Amino acid sequence: MTVIVEPHGIAPGDVAAVARADAQVAISDAAIAAMQASRAIVDDIERDGRPVYGVSTGFGALANTFIAPERRAELQHSLIRSHAAGIGAPMPREVVRAMMLLRVRSLALGHSGVRPLVAQALVDLLNHDITPWVPEHGSLGASGDLAPLAHCALVLMGEGWVLGKDGARVSAEDALHAAGLTGISLSSKEGLALINGTDGMLAMLLLACDDLGHLCTMADVTAALSIEAMLGTDRPFHPSIHAIRPHPGQGASAANMYKLLQQSSIMDSHRDDLAHAVQDAYSMRCAPQVAGAARDTLEFARTVAARELISLADNPVVLPDGRVESTGNFHGAPLGFAADFLAIAAAEIGSISERRVDRLLDMTRSRDLPPFLSPDAGVNSGLMIAQYTAAGIVAENRRLASPASVDTIPTSGMQEDHVSMGWAAAKKLRTVLDNLTSLLAVELLSAVRGLQLRAPLTPSPAGRIAIDQLTPVIGTPGPDVFMAPILEQVRAAVAGPALLSAIEAEVGPLS
Repeated sequence: MTVIVEPHGIAPGDVAAVARADAQVAISDAAIAAMQASRAIVDDIERDGRPVYGVSTGFGALANTFIAPERRAELQHSLIRSHAAGIGAPMPREVVRAMMLLRVRSLALGHSGVRPLVAQALVDLLNHDITPWVPEHGSLGASGDLAPLAHCALVLMGEGWVLGKDGARVSAEDALHAAGLTGISLSSKEGLALINGTDGMLAMLLLACDDLGHLCTMADVTAALSIEAMLGTDRPFHPSIHAIRPHPGQGASAANMYKLLQQSSIMDSHRDDLAHAVQDAYSMRCAPQVAGAARDTLEFARTVAARELISLADNPVVLPDGRVESTGNFHGAPLGFAADFLAIAAAEIGSISERRVDRLLDMTRSRDLPPFLSPDAGVNSGLMIAQYTAAGIVAENRRLASPASVDTIPTSGMQEDHVSMGWAAAKKLRTVLDNLTSLLAVELLSAVRGLQLRAPLTPSPAGRIAIDQLTPVIGTPGPDVFMAPILEQVRAAVAGPALLSAIEAEVGPLS
């Protein structure tokens, strides 16, 4: 697959393809023409000697410092070196690859005043699998993701570090040489154009939206299996119930759960039993309302990200009429708010999941399942401590759900006196989603164990498939075993496509 970067932007799926599936990248002729046109305007400004921020002046608090023509290329190189001031562990490869593609996208819009060769240099890094070493700390999310993008730009110059195959730090000069590439020299405006933008936080937000879409569906699966194992009722999930409160996400989750719970001998065994069929606990009955609200939040975040994909977040911008204007479009508030909102939503999916796990393990509330889902409780502890693990993760997610975007620390001599913290919001969102994957794994393990213990009653088709796929991993109810490797493998089943695909092949597509 090759992603073609056009002068009108790219699609969300393009970002995932390049970041995670190593798709190749090419710049269209139309995008090259757009960049050439905007560069011609910058060249005219250079010849006229007009004072323009970032072209003939310094940056930030030094915006009023005039730079002599013969030092303007030096200015751009100095900018990159000084702003590549991050610290900490390197960001994951997929995030950096997404960042670079998004910066190519921004330059290709034709409002940044760079030569096409600058954008092509970023494309060359992507296509030769050269990933800059970008430290995790450094961005405040206003003036964009300055430090992270500067670490990428530094590699274009043949300086800095890249990620080695084994995670080691490798000299950028050596990596470029091995790929048959050389560093480039920057001209006026080009260094600034490489680092002024929201590409880091947008990269993480887009990847998070991709991940959460899958996890929302898996949350419906684990909830349905838990409810089935606890002899719950499917009546609260009937479409007629949700038509009278028409939140789209709620309707989608309820429809998934209703579909998953059909054709179950376990459900049929108590369908007319008032003790079981009248009213389940909130963590069971309200699952679509919580997961559905998260789905609607996800749609909001996707809308924000889609807008940003066709936006120019550079500063200053080169307009077709020849003006070069300073803007505030680099401010990350829209993305920071969306990332924080998603973290809240994802944390709640995990919180209600853990409540179902606790109910499954409690003999006083699980409707005749053995304590901690162990057939020989006492000598054996079953899944007791797996729920401890889930509880600890829920607590961490609650802390991470506190918004980063309400914080600000003034910088650059008070010139940049309000910042978005969008990078921090997006980065902690990734941790929340990683934690959510683990929480759903604990619920999936508990639900499948509960369904196994309902034998000889047969579960729904979805439950049967889950049992068939997970039994080789988790075994059958019996004496305690080493739990950590089992949890890791169940977590992989939650994160990957195989289990969900097998269930959909049996019951039909899920939303």
